[in-house]
Amino acid sequence: MSSRRPVAGIDIGGDRKGNHLVILRGTQIVCNLRKEAPEHMLEKCLQFEVAAVGIDAPCRWRIGEAGRQAEKSLAQQRIFSFATPTRELAMASQSGFYGWMFNGERVYDAFTPHFPIFRNGGETGGGVCFETFPHAITCAFLGREVASAKKKGTQRREILKHEGVETTPLRSIDDVDAALCALTANYLLDGRVDAYGDELGGFIVVPTPAVHDRRVSSDLSHD
Repeated sequence: MSSRRPVAGIDIGGDRKGNHLVILRGTQIVCNLRKEAPEHMLEKCLQFEVAAVGIDAPCRWRIGEAGRQAEKSLAQQRIFSFATPTRELAMASQSGFYGWMFNGERVYDAFTPHFPIFRNGGETGGGVCFETFPHAITCAFLGREVASAKKKGTQRREILKHEGVETTPLRSIDDVDAALCALTANYLLDGRVDAYGDELGGFIVVPTPAVHDRRVSSDLSHD
């Protein structure tokens, strides 16, 4: 990575699992927090002078009947995600499923005064936060046909290792996903990302590795 400015990634969970934060400086993990409040994660990001924050949660609720363009665009690439509802539908749900999306909303609310939400083509130099998606990140590095939810623990660690990130401190898949979001922030600062979506529904940001970096080991492709 040409950028050595600190970056962060946040994996969003429900109330029981909580949120996980990883801060990278280059490829070195300099902070790893688990189950912390958004305000404490923000405090750490400001302390380390983070330049970009990748967040694994929708940055916008759906508006009206039409789905978010970001999710539609990824689906056209056969990369599928949870469909984000309107906030009203999420509030009305009795299942509790959307709790993680409300936790994501609280993270964005805490961060956006200091890290404005990514706008495709906008400046990122003054600090930015953005939505990303670990499965889409995995597809970018390994290929859609290889990326597997069943093998995500192994595959996502291998991506980080290939990028030079020491994965030993990452104790869970939630830590790994937070590190992948931070890795994507590095790619954003280097200008090596694809942004799916539009201004109305927000953008999902995915790395665009160089062709020679899109390596798939025989273990990952044939397990």
